[in-house]
Amino acid sequence: MPDQFALTDSAAQLILTHTALRPQIALVLGSGLGGFADSLTDATRIPYADIPAFPRSTAIGHAGRLVIGHAGSVPVAAMQGRVHLYEGYSPQEVTFPVRVFGRMGIRAVILTNAAGGINLSYSQGALVLIRDHINLQGVNPLVGPNDDRFGVRFPDMTHAYAKEYRQIAREEAAKLGIPQHEGVYAGLLGPSYETPAEIEYLRRIGADLVGMSTVAEVIAARHMGIKVLAISCVTNMAAGILDQPLSHAEVMETGERVKTTFEALLRAVLPRMN
Repeated sequence: MPDQFALTDSAAQLILTHTALRPQIALVLGSGLGGFADSLTDATRIPYADIPAFPRSTAIGHAGRLVIGHAGSVPVAAMQGRVHLYEGYSPQEVTFPVRVFGRMGIRAVILTNAAGGINLSYSQGALVLIRDHINLQGVNPLVGPNDDRFGVRFPDMTHAYAKEYRQIAREEAAKLGIPQHEGVYAGLLGPSYETPAEIEYLRRIGADLVGMSTVAEVIAARHMGIKVLAISCVTNMAAGILDQPLSHAEVMETGERVKTTFEALLRAVLPRMN
């Protein structure tokens, strides 16, 4: 079996040879949200295909490249698209980019995603800070022999989502006039959307949002000591809430509609995290 630590180290070193920037913060931009990376200045763009062992995104709305540049005065590394378990990737492959970030010296990551709204107080297009998650994907990226070079065998997940970063995001959202929401994200395997009965189950166990990403990346990040801020865009209300079918086109359309607001929040938050 390949040495994952060596593979991530090799990928990190190749990325760093492409740019003089040494970002401390990385962003993972989900479905319909990758436009933020296009606005970075002094940017270097590296297709995932050019990075050794880096998984390639196949999902619609995921450009599949790493962009390193400045968001204002803050150097960042931004993933335009991620890979998912439902694409057939293993948990280790899904979390490989986060591992690479850790080897690049990244100490904080902002994860974004498109999610279905379960909490009835959310509206389509709402931005929700994730305060906790429920892992229902049936897998964990830390299964198997633990590599102590990444982190400890049993990492604590009590504060998986950094409270201080959520506070910063709440303060900046208030200044921008963005309605504030926090919630619990349920991560499911996908790719089929959930049934109304499954959504009712998720509501009863405390989930406010549902999606098919993020959870494995957060676990891997915390394993390496990387702090996490995660923001969901509620691109659709979950099954059974509205009497209409769910579609990925709706996800993309909502992402486009809230793009300006989302990017304004990211730009306000980044300098305070740096």
